[in-house]
Amino acid sequence: MDRNTTIMQFFEWHLEPDGSHWGQLKKMAPELKEKGITSVWIPPVTKAISPEDNGYATYDVYDLGEFHQKGASRTKYGTKQELIEAIAACQNAGMKVYVDVVMNHKGGADETELINVIEVNQEDRTEEIAEPFEIKAWTKFTFPGREGKYSSFEWRQEHFTGTDYDEKTGKSGIFKILGDDKDWSKHVDDENGNYDYLMLADIDYEHPEVKKEMIEWGKWLSDTLNCDGYRLDAIKHINHYFISEFVEKLRKHRGDDFYFVGEVWKPHLPACQKYLDYVDYQIDLFDVPLHYKLHQASHDGSKFDLTSIFEGTLVNAHPNNAVTFVDNHDTQPQESLESWVQDWFKPSAYALILLRRDGNPCLFYGDYYGIGGPEPAEGKKEILDRLLFARYEKAYGEQHDYFDHPNTIGWVRLGVKELQHSGCAVVISNGEDGVKRMYVGERKAGETWVDLTNSRDDQITIEEDGYATFPVNGGSVSVWAYHPS
Repeated sequence: MDRNTTIMQFFEWHLEPDGSHWGQLKKMAPELKEKGITSVWIPPVTKAISPEDNGYATYDVYDLGEFHQKGASRTKYGTKQELIEAIAACQNAGMKVYVDVVMNHKGGADETELINVIEVNQEDRTEEIAEPFEIKAWTKFTFPGREGKYSSFEWRQEHFTGTDYDEKTGKSGIFKILGDDKDWSKHVDDENGNYDYLMLADIDYEHPEVKKEMIEWGKWLSDTLNCDGYRLDAIKHINHYFISEFVEKLRKHRGDDFYFVGEVWKPHLPACQKYLDYVDYQIDLFDVPLHYKLHQASHDGSKFDLTSIFEGTLVNAHPNNAVTFVDNHDTQPQESLESWVQDWFKPSAYALILLRRDGNPCLFYGDYYGIGGPEPAEGKKEILDRLLFARYEKAYGEQHDYFDHPNTIGWVRLGVKELQHSGCAVVISNGEDGVKRMYVGERKAGETWVDLTNSRDDQITIEEDGYATFPVNGGSVSVWAYHPS
């Protein structure tokens, strides 16, 4: 039988920039697999504007920590060889590896160019707020440290749609680059009027040379690393026709099982559905609407109606295309999309993504090991290990929901014959202590079940009719299952 799959996002924003991360992943791969992790999402592997950068300010996509550029040969996370070894270690342990791919923009250009631009309103990029003028822009990428190895392609102003800085005057803004048939892409998110431009030098995916180069690079990267898929960063800012072509060409090159999950950071379901329509459901998306429901539930406490937790979420509407998550590197305190799920609700939130039938859940490194930065937080390894165990060993079979009280909800998984003693009963409270009487199957009659979270010491005997009454502490979660003492 197929076991439940679980992704782990193997990084957080404030990792030490000492080049040790790939070595850490290589060392920990067998342990992660043992915990029930079946795939890892690793941070951007390409050379960024500095050795301290997390990888999202992309400089040279062909430098994986090999060439002395931007202050070091390695990236923040290590060298190319260490990266290759870490991926191989994960795969040897039985896990897949998904690489974070940043294709929207480039930074740290090698030279400036004089270009004609027009400044636009940052709140509405379709509104021009000045007459055209000339700036000195960092848009020329020659990669002298690499000297043309792997690709001779060099980037110029014609390969970008916009930039944000004039070296001549020191002025910052959003400057749309002018040229024949050049404009913001029409096939991007309509936030801010048009959300083609996000940051740095924005790549023009209407340009045929750009499309050809980036598809060839995508193939090269997948072959070089022998990875199993890509996490596509910031794709609501990229021409969705290009994303569809990129996915199609990569799958033709690597095989139909090459995996894609995209970041479309939209809190409302219709926007996510619109994007899935654009790309013909070829990729999965992170369930951002669910994240915001979990965030709201953690802040509202007992005022939040738990029976509504999945309303308007991607996993509810399109379970086969939903990657569920609680938090990630962007939602950490003081980061760009800060929306940190409060500590007390984290175990319940993880139960909601790990122990249900639908969705492909993603565990965040920062929740597991802790986060650094100005507002550090300790990890929850102990409770998350218990939930991971429950997912890998127990959470199988039919699912029946008992979403019949605003402050106490539950569900059961009836288990499967192929996995002895599978099946579980989950109860969550965001208010006072609660109980939920639920049916777990007559074939479980007489079994003694315990709370795998260790929140409660009760031992519950399943009754002859397959029912039992399962308690939960206030503001907590309990996962009841057969577990030999």
